Amino acid sequence: MTADTRIHADQVDAATNELDKKRKTRLNKLQKRLRREVGQAIEAFNMIEAGDKVMVCLSGGKDSYAMLDILLNLQKSAPVDFELVAVNLDQKQPGFPEHVLPEYLASIGVPYHIVERDTYSIVKEVVPEGKTTCALCSRLRRGTLYGFADEIGANKIALGHHRDDILETFFLNMFYGGKLKSMPPKLVSDDGKNMVIRPLAYAREKDIAEYAELKQFPIIPCNLCGSQENLQRQVIKEMLQGWDKTNPGRIETMFRALCNVVPSHLADTALFDFKSLQLGFPHGIADPAALAGFRAESDEESSSGNGGVQTMERIDILSL
Repeated sequence: MTADTRIHADQVDAATNELDKKRKTRLNKLQKRLRREVGQAIEAFNMIEAGDKVMVCLSGGKDSYAMLDILLNLQKSAPVDFELVAVNLDQKQPGFPEHVLPEYLASIGVPYHIVERDTYSIVKEVVPEGKTTCALCSRLRRGTLYGFADEIGANKIALGHHRDDILETFFLNMFYGGKLKSMPPKLVSDDGKNMVIRPLAYAREKDIAEYAELKQFPIIPCNLCGSQENLQRQVIKEMLQGWDKTNPGRIETMFRALCNVVPSHLADTALFDFKSLQLGFPHGIADPAALAGFRAESDEESSSGNGGVQTMERIDILSL
């Protein structure tokens, strides 16, 4: 090796080491942020309690990989004992790499199940060519996962929806469904048998995407619905991303709004008793008990950071 070759090799090594150092620094920063946000969501909504068996649903996408990774990280230092079991629904999509998830889950030592259900054939048979498949696919997937949670005795079902998903769903329901409705961070199923939690509710999609890239998760693309063009959700996503670029902070403000609802200033008569409002009483409410629970000064109660999520002085599940 000549002197010039040796110098060049040393320069390459130095540059590689510098890039690796920056990557590790960025990864640690993102992990701390996601860990904090997941911990805050768990604390705020009492998502995980002592003795819980949490079924972590994995699709093979960036969100569910990140959710499992952060939950495993929190599990090590949490003040309460809870169990995590990873579950993937193999929907028998053509070309689905069945080996990827089992190999990954075995490598990190987490208990897991692969549930095989040919929902793909059902969706393709029922949904006309050219129509979006998401609605039927999600219903079939949800029903299968709910049933399997009962089989393995899991009392919580963790889904990888993040803050952006929650906002997108809100606008989808408002624009196309005529409802002010979104994905709550915690939900009991219609039949009362299953409790769904969304630990990534406070996390930003762009942070999750970068974290997944840095962690080099073995991402599996969805060939059934992910490749469909002109989905209503994709239109909403692009709208929000545009707002985020042109108006930094708007996404945080909108999420803060979802956490600070004032029913008396909307128009849902089932949610607020407008008919009984009377002059001579604060806010027109004659019943002191009703007044006690009325959030008339919601602006004062909101706080900054995490899109308006209240920051706790002490969050037990985090041992930072």
